[in-house]
Amino acid sequence: MPAPRVREFAAHSIGGGLALLLGLVGLLVAAGAIAGGAVATVVAVKGVLIALGVVIGLASFLSLCGLNMVAPGEARVVQLFGRYRGTIREDGLRWVNPLTSREKISTRVRNHETAVLKVNDAYGNPIELAAVVVWKVKDTAQATFEVDNYLEFVATQTEAAVRHIAIEYPYDAHDENGLSLRGNAEEITEKLAAELHARVEAAGVQIVESRFTHLAYAPEIASAMLQRQQAGAVVAARREIVDGAVGMVEAALARIAERDIVELDEERKAAMVSNLMVVLCGDRAPQPVLNTGTLYQ
Repeated sequence: MPAPRVREFAAHSIGGGLALLLGLVGLLVAAGAIAGGAVATVVAVKGVLIALGVVIGLASFLSLCGLNMVAPGEARVVQLFGRYRGTIREDGLRWVNPLTSREKISTRVRNHETAVLKVNDAYGNPIELAAVVVWKVKDTAQATFEVDNYLEFVATQTEAAVRHIAIEYPYDAHDENGLSLRGNAEEITEKLAAELHARVEAAGVQIVESRFTHLAYAPEIASAMLQRQQAGAVVAARREIVDGAVGMVEAALARIAERDIVELDEERKAAMVSNLMVVLCGDRAPQPVLNTGTLYQ
């Protein structure tokens, strides 16, 4: 983003109470002067009083036009003949040069929620995602003069940042150490906030927080990806079962050899290991088989 050409500074303003009082007194003086001129008998005095009353009345009315009501969470961007003359952030009744224009701008914290966007992740899989961004105007001068419409600017840059983050990372990482949108939500949202800050900083906007509100596979591949996740879960469960079964077989063989229950040669050990692995790893109850002969017959 280009460097900002203007930055916010405080506008010269005074308390509006005194300006309001002086303006009302001026209007009363103007009304009194006009009334005195109307009843005066001397023509010269009459003209002077009426003219003086009109001038004082116009000056007082013009002075009252410089009053501004600034509510908490609002600011006034002051311009004089097209030049930026500062920002009023003090709340209450304030007075500035009546020849200036004052544009109201909100400095409250706002939410912007994107629509559900359909993009391809890093693996090319179509996904749907949406995000909510909490932001506020930090520099009123940049928000007013650096961009055409800061509300539309924030909305557009938020959507662009969400799309960019989505194509940089996969929905589910094949590598256990890789970042993914679903498995590393905190890290991804931090990266989203950092990218948003870089994109909207030129508009004087501060990103308070950003979060994903919707994250899912697109409907056309959702069922296939669900089968893939289920298959991965089954494989992981089987791996755990096999690891546990191997440990139990090792413990059984070691206990038999330690207590000298029976002497097993290599072939009998292999048969015992095979039977134990079938019993421990099978997903059905074992059915015993009676052997009427020996292992070798």
